[in-house]
Amino acid sequence: MALSHLDESGRARMVDVGGKPRTARTATAVGKVYLKPETLRLVRKGGIAKGDVLAVAQVAGVMAAKQVPSLIPLCHPLLLSGVEMRFKEEPNPDSENRCSIGIEAVVKAFGPTGVEMEAMTAVCAAALTIYDMCKAVDREMSFGQIMLVEKAGGKSGTYRRPSQGGK
Repeated sequence: MALSHLDESGRARMVDVGGKPRTARTATAVGKVYLKPETLRLVRKGGIAKGDVLAVAQVAGVMAAKQVPSLIPLCHPLLLSGVEMRFKEEPNPDSENRCSIGIEAVVKAFGPTGVEMEAMTAVCAAALTIYDMCKAVDREMSFGQIMLVEKAGGKSGTYRRPSQGGK
């Protein structure tokens, strides 16, 4: 399968989506921030000096989704119809004594191309915001497992990531 972002000489190009039909598009991405149990307790009780961590991360995710064409060189500007950010605190420490905050972004648009990059960028920005707001109390935080879990709309239809151990 040829890569659509390369021209016949192998150079990067922005794909022309002008002739594509506009359809309802949705993408859902997820990720996790790993932090110490005490850091999660501080997030829960509003004990982080910079403010309400998850409220700020929610706004950061929405803002990032709207800025994707400015961040990712070959992405098209899209009129997003909705961005939902959800967080799930997972307080049970793992084998490395880390808890986590799950992040989910659902992005919707009606347009000629998908919103997968917007959903994944929203998750990344939310994770970075949580790190930024909590780094004074937990420099060992990390984040990852950022992935597209579902997308719908367009010529290729619906995609759902196969289950990965209950995720």
